[in-house]
Amino acid sequence: MNRRSFFAALVNPPSSAEAGSGAMTVRTGGHGERISLLGYGAMRYPTVDGSHANAHRGGSNAPIDTELVQRQIDYCIAHGVNYFDTSPAYCRGESEKVLGDALAKHPRDAWFVATKLSNFNPKTHSFEASREMYETSKRLLRTDHLDFYLLHSIGGGSTQAKALKLFDTRFIDNGMLDFLLKERAAGRIRNLGFSFHGNEAVFRHALTLHDKVHWDFVQIQLNWVDWHHAQEVNARNVNAETLYNLLDERAIPVVVMEPLLGGRLAKVNERVMRKLAPLDPAATPARWSFRFAGSLPRVLTVLSGMTYLEHIQENVKTYSPLRPLERREFDTLERAARAFLSDDTIPCTGCDYCMPCPYGLDIPGLFRFWEDALVANRLPDDPSDPAYAANRRRFLVDYERTFHKLRRAERCTGCGRCAPHCPQAIDIPAMIRKVDRFVETLRRNGRA
Repeated sequence: MNRRSFFAALVNPPSSAEAGSGAMTVRTGGHGERISLLGYGAMRYPTVDGSHANAHRGGSNAPIDTELVQRQIDYCIAHGVNYFDTSPAYCRGESEKVLGDALAKHPRDAWFVATKLSNFNPKTHSFEASREMYETSKRLLRTDHLDFYLLHSIGGGSTQAKALKLFDTRFIDNGMLDFLLKERAAGRIRNLGFSFHGNEAVFRHALTLHDKVHWDFVQIQLNWVDWHHAQEVNARNVNAETLYNLLDERAIPVVVMEPLLGGRLAKVNERVMRKLAPLDPAATPARWSFRFAGSLPRVLTVLSGMTYLEHIQENVKTYSPLRPLERREFDTLERAARAFLSDDTIPCTGCDYCMPCPYGLDIPGLFRFWEDALVANRLPDDPSDPAYAANRRRFLVDYERTFHKLRRAERCTGCGRCAPHCPQAIDIPAMIRKVDRFVETLRRNGRA
């Protein structure tokens, strides 16, 4: 899709209302469902200690604050959000139950729930284990039917052949896809789809099944960096534009995940923001990202893992109603994407699929620490800078306070067990070595 066709496809006409001044923008699903453009992603619930239930993404192992989750769900439904996305794999396996308990206090026709067949572990590849996972999801969500059900994260595998084989093992050879089609025919699943990370051949293979399966929706990673530049981040990634076009050609509704690229686009550095600020000085990076994701008409809903009520409030405002992108805004975001990529970034989204590390490293934590320092311009890389010595000392102190010595980059053995599990296809050992070399250089410079 070139720029002209991109803008021809934007939601038209542009809303004349200011964001936050009206009702939530809704889109119509394949069966006439009226779906809120903002969806609630139940991946990082708040915990009682003020963090969130993802210990490796800066969160904690503290109990989930179920009362706060209930208030968030209440707020969402009161403000027009009606799509809620979860998985058996989220929040230490507690996500579905917490969400089911919170939603049960509202009428069943006030919300749509999406969950997934997260049969990643070989022990769950059998038909019996996969079906048990599906039945357990319905029980925990306290519903007799699932509005949206996904084959979770297809495309994984270190090679194309392995990725295709894994897809068949998880969903085809065990008869699970045939079973799910029967469940849809019986009304116990209303919409059947899949989410995708990884090998493009698997995505295209799944689409060849469309004549048989009639996918009701597909969930993809889409944001203003990945639109044109996912392959520049890593050659194994697939540009969101390519994925979107393939779905648009088949009139398959799109559910967006990672609109903020794992939170990285919520806190871009000053150099990137200087490109965006002239068009809307008051807009946050998150608002730019949500406007981008929502501006394509095939997008049914945009998921956000909103740990804090403030996140929900801002995103609700952005989509109440949506103000679609104009051409100049899209062009500016494209320039901002190139500026974003020119930095020495590590494209980690904090999904934790690489964990646990057999040698105890906090892999997502190390990458997050690096990215936070990069955004805040706290990477002391120029010894000629008068502030270098102070910045070097501050960086090392923060690093050593944040990570126990057994969790630091220097502990990496390069075993590579983490890399095949990364949806972003990051060469994790190489990135860990990069962090370790940087830290060791700072230490040596202090001894000189």
